This record gives sequence, C-alpha cells and structure tokens, in this order.
Amino acid sequence: MLEIPREASNPFDQIVHERETRVLRAAYRILGNWADAEDVAQEVFLRLHRHGLAFANDAAFGSWLYRVTVNLCLDRTRAARPSVELTELRSAELSAERVVIREQEKQQLMAALATLPPRERAAVVLREIEGLTTAEVAAVMGSAEVTVRSQVAKAISRLRGMLNREAR
Repeated sequence: MLEIPREASNPFDQIVHERETRVLRAAYRILGNWADAEDVAQEVFLRLHRHGLAFANDAAFGSWLYRVTVNLCLDRTRAARPSVELTELRSAELSAERVVIREQEKQQLMAALATLPPRERAAVVLREIEGLTTAEVAAVMGSAEVTVRSQVAKAISRLRGMLNREAR
C-alpha cells in the first residue's frame, strides 16, 4: 500500500492517512482477500489523485470513495471468483480458545460473504458492516434505496441460512 508518513505533509497524504483504513476494510470485506483489497485501495487513491481534491463536502467525498471502492471490487469479482484469505487474530487479552472461536466465526462469515452475488455482498458490507445509511449505500452503488433494502435483506437471509447450517 502507499507509504504515508505519520504526519502527512500535503492534503492528499492527509486524506490517504485518514481514509485508507476504511477503504481497505470495505474492499477486504467485499473481496475476502487482503492482497486484492490492497490493490483496490491503491487504485482508489490513484484515481483520487487524478481526480483532484475538489469535493463539495465531506459526505460527497465519502460517497465518492465508497462508490469507487465498490465499483473496483465489483469489476474484480466479475474477472475472477474471489478467494477467501483469512488473517489470524492476535490479542494478548483473549484466551487462546476465544481467539480460535473468533477466528472460526470470522472464517465462516467471510466464506459465507464470498458466496453472495457481488452486488448483494457490497450492499450488506456497506450497510451492515461499514454502517452507511441505506441512502448512502444507494448513492454509492447507483441504485434505488428500495433495491438496497432488498439486496441487504436477501443477503442477510442467505448469510443466516448458511451460518445456521454450519452451526449444526
């Protein structure tokens, strides 16, 4: 990913420093693979650099970042079925057993997310995991709010079904 010093020296570096984690997290949750998520995040910020920093407000800028992130992720999922790469949780405060249980839950969720159609996956990641409103997700995805609500409802239903089957 882009190497940005702790104290960014220009407005672009500052934006990357402030927003990189959100872009990476959204891309990872949609793609299920850190390497692909890093590639997408890098492309997002390259496009931002080409676009310039002219946004009417922070909300417009945030929507633009998520829109580009989702579109690049959807393009990538069209090209190839995403693989699920799983990272290990490291926490001294959690018992070894709890770490294993959380990692298994995370693996199950990531595997279940990977089976969703790309637009449903993007909608549920943005709405339920990233915490965007339905209106914001609709703006990011270029869809109607009713479509987003439908995609999220279908995705959650499918996820519950898959996770419940695995729990048995």
